[in-house]
Amino acid sequence: MINKITQLFKIEYPIIQGGMIWVSGWKLASAVSNSGGLGLIGAGSMYPEVLREHIQKCKKATQKPFGVNVPMLYPDIEKIIDIIVEEGVKIVFTSAGNPKTWTSFLKEKGIIVVHVVSSVKFALKAQNEGVDAIVCEGFEAGGHNGREESTSFTLIPMVKKAITIPVISAGGIASGKGMLAAMVLGADGVQIGSRFAATIESSAHQKFKESILKVKDGGTELTLKQLAPVRLIKNEFYNQIQDLYQKKPSKEELKKLLGRGRAKKGMFEGDLFEGELEIGQIAGIIDEILPVKNVFEEILNEFNTSKLLFISS
Repeated sequence: MINKITQLFKIEYPIIQGGMIWVSGWKLASAVSNSGGLGLIGAGSMYPEVLREHIQKCKKATQKPFGVNVPMLYPDIEKIIDIIVEEGVKIVFTSAGNPKTWTSFLKEKGIIVVHVVSSVKFALKAQNEGVDAIVCEGFEAGGHNGREESTSFTLIPMVKKAITIPVISAGGIASGKGMLAAMVLGADGVQIGSRFAATIESSAHQKFKESILKVKDGGTELTLKQLAPVRLIKNEFYNQIQDLYQKKPSKEELKKLLGRGRAKKGMFEGDLFEGELEIGQIAGIIDEILPVKNVFEEILNEFNTSKLLFISS
């Protein structure tokens, strides 16, 4: 499958794994890359030297391209960027911040830069700052999300119309049919998070993986918009947030409830009650924990079959 995304990253299929915190370690990233997609190490949950270890292990586990996802709000981002450059990483996805800050520096080092956005406004801004591609992330996505609440089906064609660089769609995609739908609407590739979170190679806790399989329609919600909007599973922690909202809390009160390490507690340590369980709406169709290789086979088989039916209809 040859298109703008496969050519940009030198990969076989235009499928990119989400760089999810506490989920996207070297095992997941290398498995995705070895299957023909683009694996991403999620730097957001890693101390700088931990990231270096994951990059080095990923280089040993795959000879194919992989990248690092870097949230711009990371407190030690200078150290993270230095390690990425020192270790020879060739692809960086940036998110949660201004693409102007690091894009030109990274590109001067020969690194491909992709930025994650949730609106046409920010897609244009990222393009103007010189990124090589953008990820337009719909409201359905898990984890931290945009405030605009634009769904993938509305966002893809609007972004595609506004910019000239390649467009990767994220949010609400976990199957071959979803991939085809995104590409029919104008996406050049897809970024998949939730489906890869529920794989053998994911670094998420087994209890969290199993909780993903139990999510049904309406089982997640985007909340904490006053701080940083996040989509999570409705568990005891979510209920505490809703109870606090009844009292019209200040940002300080919300921060106090959130505390520190909620995502780690839930997704990495397996506390399904007090932890923050970040996952997308599409979790409702995920019913099995599989090896990454099997997930690729399912997605590609369904994509090709659906494409033939679409063309013949």
